[in-house]
Amino acid sequence: MSETTMSGDRIFLRGLAVECVIGFIEWERRVKQTVVIDLELPVDCRRAALTDEVSDTLDYKKVAKRVIAFVEGTQFKLVETLAQRIAMMVLEEFDVPWIRLSVSKPGAIRGSRDVGVTIERTRADLLAR
Repeated sequence: MSETTMSGDRIFLRGLAVECVIGFIEWERRVKQTVVIDLELPVDCRRAALTDEVSDTLDYKKVAKRVIAFVEGTQFKLVETLAQRIAMMVLEEFDVPWIRLSVSKPGAIRGSRDVGVTIERTRADLLAR
């Protein structure tokens, strides 16, 4: 087990709102809708805390910008598919051992604030695809 997974430290990004084509109903395929993304990634913060340098941690701004660019360029029917694809991209491009990710569609169900999925994926999932 690496120090990153043992430390218990996490970087999180909550409430990242991105516009994309998502949904399986005909009208949903013609308009962009907002999805809201929450990410949690393992990182050992000890070195960065000592050096005060972003190069010694996971740059959450780079993660956010990449997720935004990825999602804006997608068109999926299901939030499950979008969540899976985001997870695989982050695991591959940012070399983290695992990711916990939620994707929600605000207002998708009348009377509900939002609806969505939460998934957890590891590098083993990346290798198994």
